[in-house]
Amino acid sequence: MGKNLNKVSFAGVIIALGIIYGDIGTSPLYVMNAICSGKVIDEFLIVGALSCIIWTLTIQTTVKYVLLTLRADNKGEGGIFSLFALVRRHGKWTVFPAMIGGAALLADGMITPPISVTSAVEGLRNIPVLQGIGTMTIVYIVLAIISALFFFQQFGTSSIGKAFGPIMFVWFSMLAILGVHQLYVAGNWHILKAFNPYYAIKILTQYPEGFWILGAVFLCTTGAEALYSDLGHCGRPNIRFSWPFVKACLILNYLGQGAYLLSLHRNTPWNSLAKNPFYEIMPQWFIIPGILIATIAAIIASQAMISGSFTLISVAIKLNLWPKMKINYPTVERGQLFIPGINLLLFIGCVIITLYFQRSSSMEAAYGLAITTTFMMTTCLFSYFMFIKRVPIVWIAIYLVVNLSIELSFLVANLVEKFSGGGIVTVLIAGGLFIVMIVWYKSRKIKNRYVEFVKMDGYVPIMQELSNDGTVPKYATHLVYLTSANNPNEIEHKILYSILYRKPKRADIYWFVHVDVLDDPYTTEYTVQTIVPNEIIRVEFRLGFRMEHRIQYMFKLVVEEMVKNKEVNVVSRYESLSRNKVMGDFRFIVMEKFLSRDNELPMWERLMMRGYFILKKFSLSEERGFGLDPSDVTLEKYPIIVSPTPDFNLKRTF
Repeated sequence: MGKNLNKVSFAGVIIALGIIYGDIGTSPLYVMNAICSGKVIDEFLIVGALSCIIWTLTIQTTVKYVLLTLRADNKGEGGIFSLFALVRRHGKWTVFPAMIGGAALLADGMITPPISVTSAVEGLRNIPVLQGIGTMTIVYIVLAIISALFFFQQFGTSSIGKAFGPIMFVWFSMLAILGVHQLYVAGNWHILKAFNPYYAIKILTQYPEGFWILGAVFLCTTGAEALYSDLGHCGRPNIRFSWPFVKACLILNYLGQGAYLLSLHRNTPWNSLAKNPFYEIMPQWFIIPGILIATIAAIIASQAMISGSFTLISVAIKLNLWPKMKINYPTVERGQLFIPGINLLLFIGCVIITLYFQRSSSMEAAYGLAITTTFMMTTCLFSYFMFIKRVPIVWIAIYLVVNLSIELSFLVANLVEKFSGGGIVTVLIAGGLFIVMIVWYKSRKIKNRYVEFVKMDGYVPIMQELSNDGTVPKYATHLVYLTSANNPNEIEHKILYSILYRKPKRADIYWFVHVDVLDDPYTTEYTVQTIVPNEIIRVEFRLGFRMEHRIQYMFKLVVEEMVKNKEVNVVSRYESLSRNKVMGDFRFIVMEKFLSRDNELPMWERLMMRGYFILKKFSLSEERGFGLDPSDVTLEKYPIIVSPTPDFNLKRTF
């Protein structure tokens, strides 16, 4: 983490406002509307609902995330996969909540743009001349905005990102001013008793539909996960310093909406399709500027979720939880990346969701269910993190009971009340993404079970003889293999087969390169083991899980450093080239796997492996995934025989 992120700074606070609060900051657009939809407005409902909102923001966002979860920073980085990286070596089971939470968070990235932008654009109905605007017209406007948003992702967001902070400051200030103004106009100051948790408990236990409004209440804290995910961009001190301002602005706006509802719509049913209390509390002269600011804030919220999805997938790729994909870096700014495949996936998902639901009120169940799932998975992983850090069991138990009770209540409310009305979409999207992760993860485990490693010592003399055997045509001056062997004294049998048996590959120097992905984010270290000077060398890169695997470039730097230190001679050994000190050629061998016909797998593992090879067709090739120049790469195919079939009892008959 940079020094400017270790302490509170004006720039850090502005960045925090622009990057991490977009999602939770746009929740006033739809929360009260969702709570009151189809219900008769009375003081019991409004005060109780506001009390639920205030204490949800306090317990779930302030206590769980801002005060507690932000402590689980991984060298300054946050997010569910960073948390997984902190605990994965202590419990193999942690991969499952990480994958479930990651899939749900990616599904959230598909739902945030449609619901945020649609909620903002629906404000056009509050302009007198546009009151009759049709639903499909709004859908087309939303699709145009979303299309432009995804199109510009490829160019990076560093320039417009600098404007996010000031714009969001204007947005939050607007929320607070509108709320206070409405409280003053309505004169319903007694609504402030919503700060008493008694009214939250009362509505949940005594109101006929009290428990089921939790599905809508939960929408007020949907962006809390972003506080943790974007920890590396803003720093813990800046988040903690800026959150009280954001929370105050949100609560004031909710109170203003509640005061409006009680003053003008008491004892009448609320039609959420015709009106939205967020826009109703705006003075008529401010409607157009208000809609414009709300739309920009919704775009910023969407941008934050899209960028967060790119970061999420890039980390998942490094942790071997997602197929390799092409990653572009539009700008030199740290954290700026663009994944074309994920951008297309999110865009298609957003278009389908917008066309399917058409109204923001119809998207609420899908939205709430996605983020509730992520919250629960973070709770499980963070409780295990506390266990590893030797926090007293009693505090871990209290943390689990409080948070899981709340989150399970939200989950049940979403599932029972709104599953058929939209929640099923979340299950389908997140379920599909989880299947991709589990297939990629499990198939890798199946393959690794049957990878055969052999001791290097027994083959070193043979490789030396081959290197000096003039009767064998030289394959390359430097032959480089990527090895998965963690033990520096071992090597895969398939590599030795490639060198010695398939077609003998004579080289002056054999290089074995291993990449170890670490649990911290930004480490860039390497070690060199000279097995035989100027003949057999092993290089091990130790890279953080957020580092780009530009192996060929890094390898070049290592070789240059070794030449400088006179640890290796890379000059070609052909006489004519050697006299002129011409550097020898480097050839990388990449082995592409295919499933052998000689396999007899259980059905479950067979399905995993078939799924793996389907995903392989759409994923990045091995050489591109490791940042190798295709012109310097030789591709070799070798079979994966993960479970050999029994020997056939063949009998010769003549």
